[in-house]
Amino acid sequence: MKMDLHLHTKYSPDGCSPPSKIIKTVQKRRAQGVIDGIAVTDHDMIKAWKHFKNVDFPVIFGEEISSTMGDILCLFLTEEIKTREPCEVIDAVHDQGGLAVFPHPFDTFRTYFKKPEDFVKQIDGIEVFNSRMKKPGGNKKAFEFAKKHGLAMTGGSDSHIRFSIGNAYTKAKAESLDEFYTELKQGRTMGYGKHSTLWTVLPITWVAKRFIGSKP
Repeated sequence: MKMDLHLHTKYSPDGCSPPSKIIKTVQKRRAQGVIDGIAVTDHDMIKAWKHFKNVDFPVIFGEEISSTMGDILCLFLTEEIKTREPCEVIDAVHDQGGLAVFPHPFDTFRTYFKKPEDFVKQIDGIEVFNSRMKKPGGNKKAFEFAKKHGLAMTGGSDSHIRFSIGNAYTKAKAESLDEFYTELKQGRTMGYGKHSTLWTVLPITWVAKRFIGSKP
């Protein structure tokens, strides 16, 4: 099973793709065998969840929380995370039965934890392949960190525009979301992918929202 575990919709301040177009793109990627499903992880909000309730592919509900010390990718959530203190965020995720992952942990161009080693006993995983990684060697360093500390490894496109969905994904030996959850929790996953093209990485959100559209 291949799941793109890091994806933003138009509800993120820096996202531009409406859920309806994301759904069509995922369906196309599934038909091509690129991915099986996605995690919806907007920045600090869950407004997009309602649009993915009855789709015909696996969806994990989550958020990318902007904690006071760095970003935390929160997966398998059932409700919104309110706190922004990192330890409280991780605890809140676990209270919901969810999993907490550090995304793009060594990309100094984005918000990241300066000392991720301080949290290795609390977090569940590390994003070892982010297709928007700007820091050379950042993904490799994340892989080495996850391996050293025995953490689950994930991959995600970090898509802010639908054309890059599926550029990275998390692979597990699973045939359902329940099995995928178990494999991820047990650290039996791996992140794969390719780097997104420059035009999908540059801050062009305002252009995309205007010319691609922002209706649900």
